[in-house]
Amino acid sequence: MNISCAIIDDEPLAAGLLEGYVKKTPYLNLVGTYNSAISAMKDLREKSVQVVFLDIQMPELNGLEFSKVLSKDTKVIFTTAFPQYALDSFKVNVLDYLLKPIAYENFLKASDKAFDWFTLKLKKETYLRDRFVFVKSDYKSVRIDLDNILYAEGLKDYVRFYLRNGETIMTLMSMKRLEEYLPQPEFLRVHRSYIVHTPDISVFERFRIGIGDDVIPISEHYKPRLLEYLDLHTIG
Repeated sequence: MNISCAIIDDEPLAAGLLEGYVKKTPYLNLVGTYNSAISAMKDLREKSVQVVFLDIQMPELNGLEFSKVLSKDTKVIFTTAFPQYALDSFKVNVLDYLLKPIAYENFLKASDKAFDWFTLKLKKETYLRDRFVFVKSDYKSVRIDLDNILYAEGLKDYVRFYLRNGETIMTLMSMKRLEEYLPQPEFLRVHRSYIVHTPDISVFERFRIGIGDDVIPISEHYKPRLLEYLDLHTIG
């Protein structure tokens, strides 16, 4: 998988260094290098760019301001000599924050984050379209249709899927990882140990819900999101 990227930096030496780093990174494809956000704006509206290596202190339009007008599908890696912008940067669509002078090791770590993010995005788009996933269980890969999942239970380093046909499947996976994969709000985490298929909720009480013949506990931490979902389906 290749990641398209652009460099925006008003310092020629810094931009040149980043260009060299991009060329050394096999999965990065450089679309363009720009000396200001203004010069990049028109071009990047017409070109598909997944990652922007973006300086912050630039004339006319700074990097923080420019990041707000980028597509939500474009991830930003800030490249700056000023640490004081770090907090503000994480209020926008930032993936990482690199302080100059930037070593290739740090550049590569940030680029790997982008690669992992877009790989996960592609996987999620694919299985959401096809409505199934494969998980490893008992030394084999087992297909699970999303529509067949009633709920999932976390058991330390494992997850057990409870399926509509009465079958259960155990796989090595974290609940956090599963939560990232499953579409929301179709699937919601209601407890540290439980993710449920919300259309299958049959009964809701203060600290528990009914899924099929089973009772699932609800924790205070995850309750607000569930209540928000249930309110959309409540009359009177």
